Amino acid sequence: MLSPLRLVLLALAIAAGSVAFAATRPPPPRVLASQIIPPARPAVAETTPVSKPPAAAQDAAYTIKSILPIEGPMKMGDHHWDESAAPATGTLIITVDLAAQVLSVFRDGHEIGAAAILFGADSKPTPLGVYPITQKSKDHVSNIYHAPMPYMLRLTNDGIAVHASEVADGYMTHGCIGVPKPFAKKLFETAKLGDKVIITRGEALEIGQAVKAA
Repeated sequence: MLSPLRLVLLALAIAAGSVAFAATRPPPPRVLASQIIPPARPAVAETTPVSKPPAAAQDAAYTIKSILPIEGPMKMGDHHWDESAAPATGTLIITVDLAAQVLSVFRDGHEIGAAAILFGADSKPTPLGVYPITQKSKDHVSNIYHAPMPYMLRLTNDGIAVHASEVADGYMTHGCIGVPKPFAKKLFETAKLGDKVIITRGEALEIGQAVKAA
């Protein structure tokens, strides 16, 4: 069963000070915070110069600007796609929250897609982390399990991918992220090689907070 939690954005601190994040769905009624959280300033002596981050680094901050108006918690098989609030171009980030069993797609900070997911459990868990898409294959078949993986977006060399699946209670994967087939087709058509998929479990940031994409 899906968790009722649907948080807005997940954060994951990684090396070199960059931050990874994922979006989830809070329980109804959906109360969305919309505030910028200023960065903490270290205490320094008056005579000590304070270095400022380069302008390019400031410009690289990724801010979640809107999410899809989905009522209530998502159920197995649910999926939504609406690009009307987003520009035609912009940085695409895919976030996955294993705790809420939700995948979200953001373009230029606007959520354009969301779906309930399957993921790996028991002896084949889905790994956490930040993964660029390294391969796309519309009619892929697993060379490990000899099973179809339609609209496959590869994340790792050992078989972890996002792909179409029957998303229903009682199912799980061998570590992959399974999404409903109509959603998988949309995602396959939208995502490009190199776009990042950020997988976390239950860590959140608020809407409006500037976050550096990993």
